[in-house]
Amino acid sequence: MRTKAFIVAGLGSAMLLLAACGGGEQQQGQAGAGAPPPQSFPVFTVTPQNTEINATYPATLEGQQNIEIRPKIDGYIEQIYIDEGSVVKKGQLLFRINAPQYAQEVATAAASISSAEADVNAAELQVKKTRPLVDKGIISKFELESAELTLQSRRAALKQAKASLSNARTNLGYTTVTSPVNGVVGAIPYKLGSLVSSTTAQPLTTVSNIGKVYAYFSLNEKQLLDFSRHNKGKTLDDKLKQLPPVTLTLADGTEYPEKGRVETANGLINTSTGSSQLRATFPNPVGLIRSGGSATISIPQNITDGVLVPQKSTFELQGKRFVYVVDKAGKVKSTEITTVEAPAGQYFVVTEGLKAGETVVFDGVANLQDGMTIQPDTKGGEAAYKDVK
Repeated sequence: MRTKAFIVAGLGSAMLLLAACGGGEQQQGQAGAGAPPPQSFPVFTVTPQNTEINATYPATLEGQQNIEIRPKIDGYIEQIYIDEGSVVKKGQLLFRINAPQYAQEVATAAASISSAEADVNAAELQVKKTRPLVDKGIISKFELESAELTLQSRRAALKQAKASLSNARTNLGYTTVTSPVNGVVGAIPYKLGSLVSSTTAQPLTTVSNIGKVYAYFSLNEKQLLDFSRHNKGKTLDDKLKQLPPVTLTLADGTEYPEKGRVETANGLINTSTGSSQLRATFPNPVGLIRSGGSATISIPQNITDGVLVPQKSTFELQGKRFVYVVDKAGKVKSTEITTVEAPAGQYFVVTEGLKAGETVVFDGVANLQDGMTIQPDTKGGEAAYKDVK
């Protein structure tokens, strides 16, 4: 009886164990059936298209001419006829320097001329007296030669006196300082009564000719190579001539109304900065731009059959840029791309790494990893891709 009870108890335990195992398998099956589906991500298809990008570079502005106005003589500033920031014309009076010694030099030189002219007249008279006496043999011909030499000496002295008067008048003219060009007056460090000279450290002022304004900007070595490869023309000058007009964005964020042209490029790369300087010229008819300002220059470039990828569809890793490409099974894979440095609005222009027809994740790349399976939302991704454009 005890043996039968033991067998029955054992069979009961086995049945309970089988029931428990069966229940676990059923629960597992139910859990597998209830697993969430792959997350949906918007995607778009890569399609080549034409676009225009604007490469932007910081620029410094300089007038067509920045001329330092310096005194050429020693003296005290007697009058200042302009103020800082004044617009002046060529030949307009700027300063008057009090230097009476130069007026005295003019008077002295004028008196010397009168004396030299009297000496010349006396020497000519002596020659006229001597010549007939020599012709008649009354006196030696050496007397005539001596008189003629004296006349030459007096004439040379007269020329020297005239030259001294010219120099004195030139120096006297330096007491009035005029503008050599049309432009805008800069700072005026010296005030009335200040002693100035030709060796003074600072200029009296600076006149900037801003009828045209130069915008200087730099391209690094890589940008310069890209520029040379992607622009038409055999020489650098030819390539610059082929460039379209460029625009200037001022410090307040507004676009300057006048268009400019990139005219020159430095043929050397600065070894300390690794860049080469270029210059764009802009007309400045109303004097809006002043020398010494800063701005941003934009150079348009037309791209034919370019692959455009939204900036939000990319991510950076260790200085490289990537996108997630989706295969037919919905698996994503990070793919390195090479882009043009200047973005086209909210897009990057891809030069390497993507081909037409590939599917790329539009948004949410921060939540993805290589090998993940997603549910591609083609309709939503294509619509969002068009909205960004």
